[in-house]
Amino acid sequence: MASLVRAAVVVVPILMVAAISLGSSQMISDSSQDTQPAAEQATKSLLELLEEPQAEATPTRGKTPPPSADARVSALMVPDVPPQGESVNLPIRVALMSRLPINSLQTSPGMVCRVNNTGPRIKDQALLAMLQGERRGFVRCKGGTILINQVPYRHNIDFLLRDQGWMAVNELDLEQYVASVVGAEMPSGWNLEALKAQAVAARSYALAHLARPASRDFHLGDTTRWQVYGGDRSRSQRSRDATASTRGIVLIYKGGIVESLYAATSSISAEAHGHLGASMSQQGAQQLAQNGLQFNEILGNYYRGASLARLQHDGG
Repeated sequence: MASLVRAAVVVVPILMVAAISLGSSQMISDSSQDTQPAAEQATKSLLELLEEPQAEATPTRGKTPPPSADARVSALMVPDVPPQGESVNLPIRVALMSRLPINSLQTSPGMVCRVNNTGPRIKDQALLAMLQGERRGFVRCKGGTILINQVPYRHNIDFLLRDQGWMAVNELDLEQYVASVVGAEMPSGWNLEALKAQAVAARSYALAHLARPASRDFHLGDTTRWQVYGGDRSRSQRSRDATASTRGIVLIYKGGIVESLYAATSSISAEAHGHLGASMSQQGAQQLAQNGLQFNEILGNYYRGASLARLQHDGG
């Protein structure tokens, strides 16, 4: 579970970041070039991806949370769960900061790595030698699994040479990313409603960074500076279940995406995020879930006044 301070922005206004690029294979280029190629696919407005939310959160239906160390409230605002909709696939790019420096790698038979995404296939030994040198370039690996410092990752992996040296960026679907974050941030044996609340918080935090990327190369990193992402290693059946049952659901507030901060305990949450006004205690979420609260009630307890919306296609 994460306990360090994350970014200090709680709500990212939608109008401030009106479009997200869904084309990503041309998102980055050789660092020797000074331009960033335009994405091939059309951008989509965040407003088009969000269902019309409820005007206001509605009061709890006769249910109040049991007294606890993490939550003592007289009235709980419970945001309605949006109805099911068509699935939306959004790619997210995660910098594998925790894997620096890259000392070992091993690809599965199906994983193909090519320099500049177009050259001949490069074998593991040659790729590792390249990453331990200073030769400028860009390598994309796709089609299988790769072990980077003994940790498995799937989907696309880009290796980039930047000022701090070679780094790896994992590009994958947002929902696959969320399932890994849930498993890394909470014990998979915890109550499913707590895991579902974590999934929504992780998805909202990620969406804020899709709208406001950390750099031109990636949206966010994989450490507690952002939220912990462990690749395949931190996905479990329960983290997948929590993600699937809340698919596409995010927190919004007054026209903005909630950058849903959270920490391991209420004391850490208060110390790190208290001045920002909204932060979830992970242990508190577990306690509330054990006391019978559903994930939307847990989220309403910590992110008061926020609504739940679901990413959806605009039907165009």
